[in-house]
Amino acid sequence: QVQLVESGGGSVQAGGSLRLSCVASGINYRRGCMGWFRQAPGKEREGVAALGSGGSIIYADSVQGRFTISQDNSKNILYLQMNSLKPEDTAMYYCAAEVGLYCPAGRSLLFYRNFRYWGQGTQVTVSS
Repeated sequence: QVQLVESGGGSVQAGGSLRLSCVASGINYRRGCMGWFRQAPGKEREGVAALGSGGSIIYADSVQGRFTISQDNSKNILYLQMNSLKPEDTAMYYCAAEVGLYCPAGRSLLFYRNFRYWGQGTQVTVSS
């Protein structure tokens, strides 16, 4: 059974930083793909950053240069370092995973419907 547990959300002022963590279990971490998504009230869930099954990394244009996705393979943890946060980054942030055989490629990694496994989310609030 795949389980994803996020942590690290909180409230910060604009320009601040947060680091989100996602602990994954029940999935072959090295053969799958994982990503961070977010959803603000009244808006569709959107991709923020993702790691492809071959190690590729992709970011949404809105976070490029500010957010960094990384993973600790030894501990099955996915991270999202968020710097220079803006009020428009306020949302519930979710970790998602998919097994290697079903992993999308390229910018499809940022489409939430391509992932079957999800965490419960962690709230990020950025005030101006």
